[in-house]
Amino acid sequence: MNRIIVTLVIFLTITSAVVSETAEGLKAGDVDPKSGKVIKYWAAPMDPTYIRKEPGQSPMGMDLVPVFEEEGDKLPASTIRIDPVTIQNMGVRTARVAKMELKKSIRALGTITYDETRIYAVNLKFNGWIEKLYVNFVGESVKKGQPLFDIYSPELVAAQEEYLLAVKQSEDLSDSRYPSVQENAAGLLKAARRRLQYWDLSAGQINRLTKNRKVKKSLTVYSPATGVVIRKEPFDGHFAKAGMHQYEIADLSRIWVDVEVYEYELPFIKQGMSVDMELSYLPGNRFEGTVLFIYPFLNPETRTAKLRLAFDNQEGLLKPDMYANVFLESIIDPDALVIPQEAVIDSGIRKIVFVAKDEGKFEPREIKLGHEGMDNLFQVLGGLSAGERVVTSAQFMLDSESRLREAIQKMLEIRNTGSQDSPGVADDLDMEGMGMDDGLDMSDMKMD
Repeated sequence: MNRIIVTLVIFLTITSAVVSETAEGLKAGDVDPKSGKVIKYWAAPMDPTYIRKEPGQSPMGMDLVPVFEEEGDKLPASTIRIDPVTIQNMGVRTARVAKMELKKSIRALGTITYDETRIYAVNLKFNGWIEKLYVNFVGESVKKGQPLFDIYSPELVAAQEEYLLAVKQSEDLSDSRYPSVQENAAGLLKAARRRLQYWDLSAGQINRLTKNRKVKKSLTVYSPATGVVIRKEPFDGHFAKAGMHQYEIADLSRIWVDVEVYEYELPFIKQGMSVDMELSYLPGNRFEGTVLFIYPFLNPETRTAKLRLAFDNQEGLLKPDMYANVFLESIIDPDALVIPQEAVIDSGIRKIVFVAKDEGKFEPREIKLGHEGMDNLFQVLGGLSAGERVVTSAQFMLDSESRLREAIQKMLEIRNTGSQDSPGVADDLDMEGMGMDDGLDMSDMKMD
């Protein structure tokens, strides 16, 4: 019995030695007899940057572990694989690349102002003295045809007298036997009437003068439009000069809003497009308007462009000089390929996303982006296809591991090339000079 036990111990010792010698004789590129996979290299379990082409021990005294090649694996060298437990612990989330309508939302601060096409100036074409005011203060509402003030003008009185003389002369000479005399009288009457018209007397005032045959000392000036008085100059007894504005009246049934937008937002703004507006004193109410005009120049100091918006104001809720929040929406692409903004790693030179593959694999991919739309979505112009899944969280950890894997692969290629051309190349690959973090624990991440 004892002889059998001794024989069994000797047999196991010899078998163990043979297996140990077989394992020690394996090199990079050989097939592991246990797993049947091709060995890429050996790496330290606590330091993935310490790799060798043969088995051995790490500087920490731990046995190196083999890293195998995957058969049929055609993914880039920077592709990484993570087990499901680690994916859950890292909080990796993904989103699908979708096709949808992409809109651009622009928000700006605007100032309500007057519609310049609806501001009316009241002035005189003769000198005179204000005898009576009917509208006494700024802000008063007036209607078209409402009396504003009475004015006395010696020039106007003389013009009325000349007109009445022309009327009487035309009537007296209407029965003349000489046609030329009738024509001259009619021409004089026409010229006198035109003079009163040029001084802005209405047809009704001239007809009353013709009917009453009595010169009026003062003339009543009426409002040319319905609106609000925004400027007033005359007072009782005030001397009014010809050409000077006495009143300014603004029709507030429609108002303008001045808005400034940034230079990069101009491509999304078109004349005639709809726009919404909110006021702080009327929360929850939105007013709809249109882009009336886009100024053809920029402000050189702020690098902004000015817009003119038009809004109806029949109810009078919109008042000039109010501040307003303006919202514009423009369709960038009705069938755009989009991804979430948080999926993009922007280095300033390249834009990278991680595409989630099967079996816990993640592939870094450079993409080309277009415009940024609403809901933090980016337009994808190249590099992705609809339906693919991109990582939206923990990308920077994946990026570090991906860069490490790619660097290791490049160093292996350099080493293999160097081993053929110059036998003196060292077996160990030191990654410290490549800026890798030696303290990063990648024990849960597997490199394919």
